[in-house]
Amino acid sequence: MPAEGTPDRIVPPFGPLQGIRVLDSARVVAGPWASTYLGEFGAEVIHLEGPPFQRPFSDPTRTLPPLLPEGGDPDEAVSESWVQYSRNKLSVGLDLKRPEGREVFLDLIRKSDIWIESSRPGTYDGLGLSDAVVHSANPRLTVVHVSGFGQTGVAERVEAPSFDLIAQAYSGFLWLQGNPEPSPPMRSGTALNDTVTGLAAATAALMGYVHAQRTGTGQVVDVAQYEVFFTLLENLALDYFMRGVVRGRHGNAHPRLYPYNLVRAADGWVVLAAPTPASWSRLRTLLGLTDPRLDDPAFRGAHRDLVDPVIDQFCAARSVDELERIGRENDTAISRVYHIDEIARDRHFQERGMFLQWEDPVAGPVKGAGVAPKFQTTPGGVWRGAPWLGQDNEAVLGTLLGYSPERIRALRSSGVVGEHPVSRATPPVEPFFIREGL
Repeated sequence: MPAEGTPDRIVPPFGPLQGIRVLDSARVVAGPWASTYLGEFGAEVIHLEGPPFQRPFSDPTRTLPPLLPEGGDPDEAVSESWVQYSRNKLSVGLDLKRPEGREVFLDLIRKSDIWIESSRPGTYDGLGLSDAVVHSANPRLTVVHVSGFGQTGVAERVEAPSFDLIAQAYSGFLWLQGNPEPSPPMRSGTALNDTVTGLAAATAALMGYVHAQRTGTGQVVDVAQYEVFFTLLENLALDYFMRGVVRGRHGNAHPRLYPYNLVRAADGWVVLAAPTPASWSRLRTLLGLTDPRLDDPAFRGAHRDLVDPVIDQFCAARSVDELERIGRENDTAISRVYHIDEIARDRHFQERGMFLQWEDPVAGPVKGAGVAPKFQTTPGGVWRGAPWLGQDNEAVLGTLLGYSPERIRALRSSGVVGEHPVSRATPPVEPFFIREGL
C-alpha cells in the first residue's frame, strides 16, 4: 500500500480508504460502481479502458442516454450515468491485447492493492493474464471478479451473457415483485441488482484487502450477480426447504408483516408500517380499532379485511402532509412516497448533504447524488469529475509507474496507450473537494 505523501500518490489524501489503490477494468455498472464507491471514500482508483479510443468506446457506460451537456457536440457529450458513477477516478486508455499493454497492466498490478474486473469468465485467461499470472506479479493483490453467474459451476451458465434484468430474474427476486398472478412480475425501477452487486463487490474487496494486510497473501473473490440478490431474499429459501412454501407475489402488501401498506391519500400516496406490537398498538389507537383479536399478528394478518378498509378510509380523507404530521405526533411510521422533485426540495436531504455540485471535465458543472454513509472524522467526498478517456495517461504512467516521457510517447504512437480528449477546458490538475454534508 502506498504510504501517504509518497511521490507516486496521484489522488489527494482524504477519507477512511486513503492509501489504498484500486485497479478497475470493469464495465457498465456493477463492477465500476464497486470501485467508484471505494473512490468516494479516498481510495485511488485507476480505470482502464481498451480500444477503440473513440466512439463507440469499449465502456458503453460513457454513451448511455441521456447525454450531457444537452445540445452540445455529440462527439463530446457524455452519459449522465458516467458522470454520476465514474467520478473520483483516474482514466488510462490501454490495449491489453498487445504485449506492451499487458506489460503496462502488470506494472499497474504491482502497484495496486485491489483489482476489480467484470468481463466474461475466462477473458483474462485468454489474454495471458490469469489469476496465477497476476498473483505472481503481486502476491498481496485482492482480485475481484464480478460476473452474472460466477467463475465456476455449470458451463452453459458461466458462459452466458448477463445484465441487471437477467440477474433479477435468475435470482428469484423478479418473481416476487408486482401483483399476484396472472399479472406479470415487475422489474425494479432502477438497475438495483447492478448497484447492490457493486456494493457487495466493494465490501468483498475490502475484506480481501484486510486479509492480505494480516497475512501478506492476496486471494481471488468471485462475485456473482444472481447470488448477491439471492442471499438478500430474506427467508425465501428457508420457507421452501423447511415448509415447502413457494412464495408468490403480494403486490404492495407484505406476505408476513402487517400493517405494511401502500395507501392512497387525498392528494397522493403514503406508506404506513406498524408490524411490531408497540407500533401496532399506537396505530390501533389512532384508527380507533377496539377488537382485541387484532393484537394477535397471525389473526391480524389473516383478517386484513377488518383493518384495510379502516386504513384506506383514514388516509383517503387526509392529505399526505397531514398524514405525515399525524404520524410524527403519534410516533407512527407514515411517509409520503417521494419522487425526485420532492426529494430535491426536502430539507433533510439538503441538510444531510445528499446533493452535491461538482465540475465534470466533459459535461461541465453538474449536480447529483451525494456520498453515503457519513464518517465522523474521515468523510468521503468528490475531488474530481468523471474523466475523459485517457485523461490520466501521463500522470499514471509517468508519476506512478515512473515511465520516461520517451516511453510514454512510444506507447501512444504505437496505439498501445490512447485517449479521447475533449476541446472544452478541463478542471485544473489541483484537486478540489466537495465533502459530504458541505
